[in-house]
Amino acid sequence: MDSKKTRWLIFVALLLIVGGGFLAHCIQTAGNSITIKDVRFVGSDGRINSALLYIPPGVDKDNPAPGVVATHGYINSRETQNVFAIEFARRGYVVLAPDQPGHGFSDPPAFAAGFGGMDTLKYLRSLDIVDPDNIGLEGHSMGGWASVIAAAVNPGGYKSLVLASSSTGTYGAPDGTPTFPRNTALIFSIYDEFSRLMWGVDIPRDIVKTDKLKTLFGTAEDVVPGKLYGSIEEGTARVLYQPDVIHPRVHFHKESVGYAIEWMQKTLEGGKDIPPGDQIWPYKELGTFIALIGMILLIFPLGGAFLKTNFFKELNESPPEKKSLSGVGWWIGAVIVVLVPLPLFIIAIISHGTGYQASSALWPQDLTTTIMYWALFVALVSVVLFLLWHFAFNRKNATFVNYGVTWEGRGIAWEKVGKSFLLAAVICFFAYLTVAFSGWLFKTDYRIWVFAIKPMTALHFRIFLCYFIPIAIFFLVIAVILHGQLRRGKEGDLKLWQEMVINIFLLITGYIIFEAIQYAPLFAGGALTLPDASLFFILMFQFFPIFATAAMVSTYFYRATGRIYTGAFLNAMLVTWIIVAGQATHFPL
Repeated sequence: MDSKKTRWLIFVALLLIVGGGFLAHCIQTAGNSITIKDVRFVGSDGRINSALLYIPPGVDKDNPAPGVVATHGYINSRETQNVFAIEFARRGYVVLAPDQPGHGFSDPPAFAAGFGGMDTLKYLRSLDIVDPDNIGLEGHSMGGWASVIAAAVNPGGYKSLVLASSSTGTYGAPDGTPTFPRNTALIFSIYDEFSRLMWGVDIPRDIVKTDKLKTLFGTAEDVVPGKLYGSIEEGTARVLYQPDVIHPRVHFHKESVGYAIEWMQKTLEGGKDIPPGDQIWPYKELGTFIALIGMILLIFPLGGAFLKTNFFKELNESPPEKKSLSGVGWWIGAVIVVLVPLPLFIIAIISHGTGYQASSALWPQDLTTTIMYWALFVALVSVVLFLLWHFAFNRKNATFVNYGVTWEGRGIAWEKVGKSFLLAAVICFFAYLTVAFSGWLFKTDYRIWVFAIKPMTALHFRIFLCYFIPIAIFFLVIAVILHGQLRRGKEGDLKLWQEMVINIFLLITGYIIFEAIQYAPLFAGGALTLPDASLFFILMFQFFPIFATAAMVSTYFYRATGRIYTGAFLNAMLVTWIIVAGQATHFPL
């Protein structure tokens, strides 16, 4: 990459970051009319809670407004709820979007203090800009349980409730009755993966037949979607909405958001009479997605620029002579790479949160620990298969120089490995600065749907250091497989983008197959193939952008340096950062 092209790509990447962030800021503030504050408050157990506070124009202590607490679900964060928060704030409601305990910037552990629900309601009621007799609660998934617990602890402190992909009577949330919670709307989609956990049926659309839902709605008959039960004036109103989306789409879906808006407008006094279908939040998501693309794009020209400096230029080497699989052998190897992670994923999640995977001071995030062990299982099996292939079939043709691991006549050049690590750290640091800048200036992170890149707290960085080495081992092994065993094409006949596409195919195809196996019966009107693994298959949606990016990073830096190290280290840093900042911390650090 020549200097002119490098400078131009850096400019384009920064333009996408700033332009996307500015667009997101303009939308979430409704043209700079809504004030968004990053707030902290002390909870009932002494923990520090984090939240975003959305204040509509014209609202102050002399003109208080209705309020809404909008609470995210498990392994999400406060900005996940901006879809609801933006639309509620546009309609004149003061909105508090908290980070649940152990999530985002709130102190761990996760699940503490009733999922944080009672503390966030108490805080919102304490604000003199909020009408304390005119407050609604909205929660997605685990955020719904937080809302139900808050309603039980402070039964006079709210007026209505929206349960989005959630339930009563689950994980400590009190059971629902015809009079509790007050004025409740349930948005539960016909493809919701958690119907067994939340309502006791495997087929989501069948929740209308359950005694649990009938009890909440005060009826002996099957609940009719869209029908109003009870009385808003008496606080016993009930309604069920069933959009045709999956669980994590409910907080990223105009129809579902419209249902929540409609219910708050019916049950809270005040606010603006903007039709529920009039929504602007998709443009905010477009802005954060543009910024996300900008950050990923920045990695490549930034790496190219640093490789031209005097300090790092010795890393510039051509890839060694290719001694990889070819013909039918390549396709067999590719199938093995695609399929090996899948059964190991099932093995890893069986012990999630228990036994050797229990949270600890060293590895305090349950889901991150499970991902770490899965990655190590994949690395171990892959290394064994690779070594068997090398010593049985390729030893006479190739050395580890041909796999990008060692240097001719030197073995592993540790000073170059060290510089590769330092180069990766510098690139990652500059990428991180852009996220921190966006959070400070625009109060946004980088995201699209369930995938987000967020800033880390000091605690997150300490956790990052604990998980980094196992994740780095995984990416080092993956790089050897991609660029040593499965390097495609004749010497020099593949363009960079073509090799990237091949490696993306190798890293994500298995998860496409796995998701198809899991969801096909559900979309056919039945139940998930593995209902008890629902959470992990939702988590797997994030594998697609993560591994697509990892394939591009690994390929680019292998071509630029001729060795696996810079790309593998950079992937480990990026992925560990993304996972740690986006997961829940379960151990009470």
